[in-house]
Amino acid sequence: MIIIGVDFHPEYQEIASVETDTGEYQEKRLAHPQEAEEFYRCLSCVGQVVRVGMEASGHGRWCERLLEGLGVELWRGDAEVIRAKRGRKQKTDREDARHILKLLLKDDFPRIWVPNWENRDLRQLLWHRHRMVQARTRVMNQLQAVALNEGLRCKKRLFRADGRQQLESFQLAPWASRRRGELLELLDRLNPTIAELSQAVERAAEKCPEARRLMTHPGVGALTALAFVLIIGETKRFQCGKQIAAYLGLVPLEKSSGNRRRLGHITKQGNSLLRFLLVEAGQVTVRSLPEWRSKYVHLTNPALKIRGQPEASSGCPLIFSHRPNTNLCQTRPT
Repeated sequence: MIIIGVDFHPEYQEIASVETDTGEYQEKRLAHPQEAEEFYRCLSCVGQVVRVGMEASGHGRWCERLLEGLGVELWRGDAEVIRAKRGRKQKTDREDARHILKLLLKDDFPRIWVPNWENRDLRQLLWHRHRMVQARTRVMNQLQAVALNEGLRCKKRLFRADGRQQLESFQLAPWASRRRGELLELLDRLNPTIAELSQAVERAAEKCPEARRLMTHPGVGALTALAFVLIIGETKRFQCGKQIAAYLGLVPLEKSSGNRRRLGHITKQGNSLLRFLLVEAGQVTVRSLPEWRSKYVHLTNPALKIRGQPEASSGCPLIFSHRPNTNLCQTRPT
């Protein structure tokens, strides 16, 4: 077997490899993409099992596809854990590759779960829609500012037929008029694009049994359900909902020492998109169900606030993130 530790960079990769049968060791820097492709293609022709380990960071999807197509076993590791296992203070690309190789040889490599290509492509759909919605929000806020400067305050009604007619009727200076017109054109282009992407999300959610099961939860729509399924992935990785909350950065930051225990704001680690969607879904749930609202009010009640407790603003998504895990782990809908 040939084991390779890779320190991956966008322009090149530093490798440290060893052949376990003969003990042959080599270090090399491979430029992207030609040298790297030639190197791995030559290895695939040797007839031995090849295992490559690298940190789960960087923009290396092309390299992943190359290795998968050549039948090379690729392990992705937790970059933070790999960094914590380092003993020496010296840090170079060569030392990083050697360190990863040592972890592979000692069977101490912190391998993590990696989603398949279909999962990653659906994530691109969610991110693309999210960015388009953010762009539309920025455009709408600018149009609201234009209206407010002209004395028109009608909030959401500004983007209905009568509100838009009022906005277009204002006599503005040349550049302000051009700005208003181009912002309206952008808005007209973004709305059908977002509608099309939303329909694609709904179709993808309907094809996923786990997403349909999650949509039975109050406040959860196709977007949140599909994002939860794609980002959480294999639920067997988690033993309870609290681990999912920690995975998504919804647990409080802790700085404790001795008898002093201090909990601060949420850690905000993990996927920011799913965390945002869970907060939105939690707010909808609080508004729609009295029993969930009573839990939220209990968390946000200043009279019940105890020193050292987590911030109350994280309570809503934190409560919400526990329950979908039980629904998702069911093999059949109930």
